[in-house]
Amino acid sequence: MKIIVTSIFVQDQDKALEFYTETLGFVKKHDVPTGEFRWITLVSPGDQDGTELLLEPNVHPAAQEYQKKIFSEGIPATMFGVADIRKEYERLLENGVKFTIEPTKMGEVTIAVFDDTCGNLIQIVQN
Repeated sequence: MKIIVTSIFVQDQDKALEFYTETLGFVKKHDVPTGEFRWITLVSPGDQDGTELLLEPNVHPAAQEYQKKIFSEGIPATMFGVADIRKEYERLLENGVKFTIEPTKMGEVTIAVFDDTCGNLIQIVQN
């Protein structure tokens, strides 16, 4: 068994698609109409057959409440690995990304947390 798709709730699929592809650099794998919304998945550019990230509309009240609560508590919705956190931090800052935690050493890893503009905090980590 392996993880093939994981999801993140987003307030606006179009805005999220733009941020996650143009700002973060992910690649769109699927964009399929499913009625009012779309099945939009993204992959890492260097692993296009790897785990897909689904941009899940947060239309259900439980999803909205969950997203709002973890954001207000400062809890990241998900984590992405990076090879060089300082370089990624600087690149994202130059692209207008707002960080809530600058690169910080935590034991054997270094983390940073930013706002994805779609209702989530995202953590990046370098091992």
